[in-house]
Parts: sequence; C-alpha cells; structure tokens
Amino acid sequence: QVQLVESGGGVVQPGGSLRLSCAASRSISSILNMGWYRQAPGKQREVVAMITRTDITNYTDSVKGRFTISRDNAKNTVYLQMNSLKPEDTAVYYCNAQIFFIDYWGQGTQVTVSS
Repeated sequence: QVQLVESGGGVVQPGGSLRLSCAASRSISSILNMGWYRQAPGKQREVVAMITRTDITNYTDSVKGRFTISRDNAKNTVYLQMNSLKPEDTAVYYCNAQIFFIDYWGQGTQVTVSS
C-alpha cells in the first residue's frame, strides 16, 4: 500500500513549463511501475508517461519530446517535467503506482494552460 501526493500544478501560458512532483509515503525503489495520467473535462483519464523500476520510460505520442518523467528513489518522488505546454495539456494530472496489480492514485493536481 502507498499514499501519493501530487504538487506543482498551476496556470501557465502556452509555451511555458511546469514540473509536477509525486511524493510517496513509502519507498518506491521496489515499485515496478509508476506514472502520470491526466483527465480533461468531459474526457476519460489517459496515461501520459510511465517509468519502470529500471528507469525505462514510455510516453503518449502527444507529449513525446515535451514531457520527461523521472524518479528519485532517495526522495521517494516521481517527477513530470512539462515543457512547451499547449492548451490541450489542460487537465487534472494524477500520479499512479502499480503494486501487485493494484492501482494507487493521488488526489490530482490541476494544470491549466491558457493565455
């Protein structure tokens, strides 16, 4: 079991950057997969980026080259660096951890990209 707390969301202009953080309540070094999802109004939650225990990463096509996921096992934290933000990136961003085939979620952090 793990509790996840996201932070770092906010309002940013198109082309700007934000870094999201996901702090876990326990060591994440043994967690196989962690990731970031997002849900825009009226849309289903979608995966944005995933990172494995061995730092293999995957991204949804719409964020490739703009977003970077990373993990700091010493701080029990996963990050999502978001650059060149677009209005279509506006959503609530959720941190996810998969432990023994069970999904754990944070409460979400709002990201709004608007001029």
